[in-house]
Amino acid sequence: MLEDLQIRPYLEKDKQGVVALWREAFPNSPPWNIPEDHIERKLKVQRELFFIAEVTGKIVGTAMAGYDGHRGWVYSVAVSQKYRKQGIGKALMERVERGLIDIGCPKLNLQVRASNNEVVEFYKRLGYGVEDRVSMGKLLPGDKRSN
Repeated sequence: MLEDLQIRPYLEKDKQGVVALWREAFPNSPPWNIPEDHIERKLKVQRELFFIAEVTGKIVGTAMAGYDGHRGWVYSVAVSQKYRKQGIGKALMERVERGLIDIGCPKLNLQVRASNNEVVEFYKRLGYGVEDRVSMGKLLPGDKRSN
């Protein structure tokens, strides 16, 4: 892992760096997934669970988590292409897990596209297992896709 890696909470000054990272890390994200909107919504709910990985002042990774009193979830785990396979993703996940444990969360869930084998293997190496579940979703009024 990088010696000058710092994992810290999100600060308002990080917005443009996070947006640039997500556009790089999630190039096939649908047009309604607007990074600025995701950041704005996260800052309203458990902002302390929005983490930044920084190397010499440059944002190179992110992870957002949430806890509803029953289960924790992690989202937007991203590491810049140039900095992958150096332990940054693992460090981000360890920070997310500590943050959730600190507030009493007993279990962490995450979703990965079934076709993303590399990411599935990454999470397996961290101790996550594939669970027999059906992932379901529903668009709520006001979602940009429903207009």
